[in-house]
Order: sequence, then structure tokens, then C-alpha cells
Amino acid sequence: MRNWRSREKTPQQAAIPERQLLDAHRNIRDLIEDTGIPSSVRAELRAEFEEVDAISEKLSKGEIHIAAFGRVGVGKSSLLNALLQRDAFATGPLHGETRQAGHQPWETLKDSHVVLIDTPGIDELDGKERDRLAREVSRRADVTLMVCEADLTGSEFQALEELRSGHRVVLLVLNKADRYTGEERDLLLTRLRDRCAGLLPPDQIVAAAADPRPEKLVSVDERGRETETLRPVKPDVEALKVRLWSLLEKEGRALVALNAAIFAGELDEKIATRIVQARKSAAERIIRKYCLGKGLLVALNPVPVTDLLAAAGSDIAMVIHLGEVYGFRLSRREASKLLLTISAQLLALMGAYWGMNLVSSALKTASVGLSTALTAAAQGALAWYATYLTGKMAQAWFSRGKSWGSSGPRETARAILASLDRDSMIRTAREDILSRLNRT
Repeated sequence: MRNWRSREKTPQQAAIPERQLLDAHRNIRDLIEDTGIPSSVRAELRAEFEEVDAISEKLSKGEIHIAAFGRVGVGKSSLLNALLQRDAFATGPLHGETRQAGHQPWETLKDSHVVLIDTPGIDELDGKERDRLAREVSRRADVTLMVCEADLTGSEFQALEELRSGHRVVLLVLNKADRYTGEERDLLLTRLRDRCAGLLPPDQIVAAAADPRPEKLVSVDERGRETETLRPVKPDVEALKVRLWSLLEKEGRALVALNAAIFAGELDEKIATRIVQARKSAAERIIRKYCLGKGLLVALNPVPVTDLLAAAGSDIAMVIHLGEVYGFRLSRREASKLLLTISAQLLALMGAYWGMNLVSSALKTASVGLSTALTAAAQGALAWYATYLTGKMAQAWFSRGKSWGSSGPRETARAILASLDRDSMIRTAREDILSRLNRT
């Protein structure tokens, strides 16, 4: 094997990827050990966390992963076998020989171990799971060999775009180059480089012949009879090996750090999105629960004014509960202060809600029997709607880290009011309350 130590880096240059690797490993471990990630989110992202564990193990072992990726039958397994110079990966005349990812150690580069990974073919009939696995492995790889056998098909070009969109390092390998004449091969490489100009630099598109067709030899004996024999032809992967080792020698450990950082960043974003969604769903359930609870409480309470006191107490409890969902513990005093701010903004924008509530309470006192029944559901629906607005305002405040943001509380209230169909919500609330009252 070629001596790859011939161009040693200075200590300062060598220290840069080492620091990057340490930082990447620390970030990966922080993700794995983060106790602040809810168990429900971990369960939803179980596959991603398994990948994080695999990346952590790879970093611990000092491995650099190179994965072959492409359609069924383009010769991915044969290409890796040619690089290994042994038949380590299964090949066969039938398409789809590789059904799961396989790993084989290749060479050692300084203190890093290079591992070759074979993947199932993409775009195979009834092979959705293989397609998913292939993309998953190539996403985790530090270098991906996108293998083709001719000009790229639409699905191959799309797959290449997907790989590059994640800032992964990709080499495009035109395999089975022995099937073309020298002129045809050069024209095809030029075509590939032109098509991929916005995705790959020209030197990352190379030709190879992993499993060349045997050479036909014709011999003639002394009687003039011709005999044909087939002579095996050695694989031609030298251009690929030179480009790969040049890349690994120069940037190998930095690529490992970069890929780990990219994956950690993607997972971190997924976790944040899932947590936001989980909190939003939990907050919505809490708000609905308090809406119905307060609506029924106000509707069933025959004593005026105490309706308002009950409403305020319910809203304070809801605000405290919502704060806990978003990781904030509020005292009753803090919750009351927030509630006053919310009420002031809603009062200014939606009219004198509390005034309407007082009128409804007065009607309840002046009326007896049937009149009370008629006004109870209406007043309860109004309380339901006001609680919903209060809850949405509090949710917005908590989701922004206990801040109204640049828009302020008034604009937040205005946006919430504009997004809701008030009449429809009040009608729904009234029907729900009447249904509960009838059951009672």
C-alpha cells in the first residue's frame, strides 16, 4: 500500500481536526445524556437516537465510514470488493443481492480506521425498506460513493441532490466504464460533470471498472482452427482510490467531525420541533379542560359576582399549569400579574367582557327558574371563550420564553383574536355546556 505519511501536517494543523472531533463527540454525548428531553420525544425519535449511539461508537473507535449508494445493479458491492481486493460483499447475477448494510474494514490511515459500507439498492420494486436503509446509512457515512453505470436517471439525480443538500461529501463513480470506448467514456464523464456542475467539483466524478468483462482471446493452431478463450481482466479502481485517499489524507478526521456535527444539528432541530409540538398539544388540552371547567362552573353557579371570582381563580390555575408545561414555575402572584396584563389587552380589543359578564350575572340574580336556565349556558359559553383567549395568550407568552417578543402583548392579542371565529367557538361552547348540563 502507498505510504500516506509522506506529507505530515504541522502540529498546529493536526490539532484543528482533533479539536473538531472532540467537540463533535461532546455534542453527541450531550444529546444522548440530555435529561431534559421528554421520554415521549425520545420514543418518537427512537431510530434517530439509535443512529446517535452508532455515531458515538464510531467516534470512540476513530472510524471513517465510506458508503456505496445507488440503484440496484450498478455494481456497488463489486466496487467495494475491488477496493478491498477481496470478495467481502455478496455479489450475484440477480439484482438486489444486498438486502442490508454490510461493513468491512479497509485500511488504517494514521490513527483512523477506514470502514467500507455496502447498502441495498434504491428504487427497487417492493424495496421501500431497502431504500430507507440505504439513505439512512449514506446519511451517516463520512463519504458517500454515489455509483452509476451511465448518465444519471431522474431518480439518481434527485438522490444526489438530496445527499448534497445535507452538505455530505459525495464522489460520483461511473462504474462499468469498460463497456465504453475511451472516447465514449470521456464524453460521458464530461456530460456528468456538466450536469452536476452545481453539486460536485469535477475531480469528484471519476470512472471505474469494478468487475470488467473478461477479455476474449482467439488462438489459431497449426491447422488453422480458431479457439476462443476468456481471460479475466483486473478491476480498474485506481483513479477512485487516488481521489479517495487524497481526500481522506487531507480532510478525513475533519469530515468525521463535520458529519457528526451535521447529524447532531439535524437531530437537535428534530428534538426541538417535537418538544414544541408536544408542548403545544399539551397546552391545547389544558386550555380546553379549563374552558369547559370554567364554563360549567359559571353556568351552574347561581350566585352573582362570585362567578367572576371563580373565573379569576380558574384562570390563575390555568396559567400556572401552562407555565409548568413550558418549564416555568409561577407563583400565584406572578400568575395574577400575567393575567392582569392579558385581561387588559383583551378588554381593550374585544370590548367590555367583564361588563357583559356582570350584566349576565345580574340577569341571573333578577331571574328565577327558567330565566336562570336560559342565561346560564350563554354566560358559561362566554366564560369558555374568554378562558380560551386567556389561555392562548399565556401559551404565546410562555412559548417565547416568558416574553411577548417584539410585537408586544397587544399585537399578540390582536393576532389571536383575528385567527379565531368567535361566533362559531361560542356556539360550540354553548352546545357543549348545554349537553353537560342536560346530563347533569
